[in-house]
Amino acid sequence: MDDRGGAGPGEVWAVVVAAGGGTRFGGAKQYAPLGGRRVLDWSVAAARAAADGVVLVVPPDRAGVAEPAVDVVVGGGATRSASVRAGLAVVPPDAAVVVVHDAARPVAGADLFGAVVAAVAAGADAAVPGVPLVDSVRHRDGTAVDREELVAVQTPQAFRAEALRRAHAAGADASDDATLVEHDGGRVEVVAGDPANVKVTHAADLDVVAGHLVAPPAGRAR
Repeated sequence: MDDRGGAGPGEVWAVVVAAGGGTRFGGAKQYAPLGGRRVLDWSVAAARAAADGVVLVVPPDRAGVAEPAVDVVVGGGATRSASVRAGLAVVPPDAAVVVVHDAARPVAGADLFGAVVAAVAAGADAAVPGVPLVDSVRHRDGTAVDREELVAVQTPQAFRAEALRRAHAAGADASDDATLVEHDGGRVEVVAGDPANVKVTHAADLDVVAGHLVAPPAGRAR
């Protein structure tokens, strides 16, 4: 694999981040019931369909609890970035592409996973889904921002494994992993996101996402 070229052939691994405490939700939202499953089960199933291996990052006190359809369960850290690093540490070293997905986005489908993986395979260091903004946007000082130049970024986000590991090596924190890769000099590509791919933050969001759930295809053979 070229240092800055496409990912080339090789395994795709997914890290599903489900380690948050759900303060705004009022509890561990990733375990909330949704459409006959838990929130995290929908996200794991989508990752399973797109990846050769799946790592699930959970609250530290649940690290010893077996979970279906995943290869490894690990405890998370104090921040989102620390939790991603915990998951990344158990991804096999020969993985070519790593997809990071927030368990709290249960609507993300196979097409979205496929789009970000394809963009990395084509040469990007990172690929993120983005959706156009519908509201007007301003800086806090009151000055206007052209919303046509902006997108709201979602997960899943795909990465050349080497680029993601290098970006996390310094132990920095960011709101998403693409930001760390960009700060490390990597090229981030935006693909079309899905407006229905809402992040469950408050309890009322469960009703919003419930109508958009689609059972993912069967996972890859292991």
